[in-house]
Amino acid sequence: MDIKMKRAGNTLVVRMTGELDHHAVDGIRDRLDRKLAVEHIKNVVFNFSGVQFMDSSGLGMVLGRYKLISEKGGKVLACSLSPRVSRVFDLAGLQSRIPVFASEAEALKNV
Repeated sequence: MDIKMKRAGNTLVVRMTGELDHHAVDGIRDRLDRKLAVEHIKNVVFNFSGVQFMDSSGLGMVLGRYKLISEKGGKVLACSLSPRVSRVFDLAGLQSRIPVFASEAEALKNV
């Protein structure tokens, strides 16, 4: 799993490539939490364009960041879900909490 993070104002865009599974989640969560603790970031956009597989540990990582950010009054959004990842989002009911957009640009407009 490769992860790239870029800041867009007070929003952190997290671009992931590979499989978001139990092998990758700990490293991603640690990097993301360190960044959130150090920088004044209000919102997070998860870009799933490069993610072909996500399991329950990936869901847990996303939900954990949702909880952290929403407690601070921010938003978590997702974009560019593959059909497989979209199905996981649907089955878990995540779209009721985390808005999903077709593109990163569209997600950033809705922060």
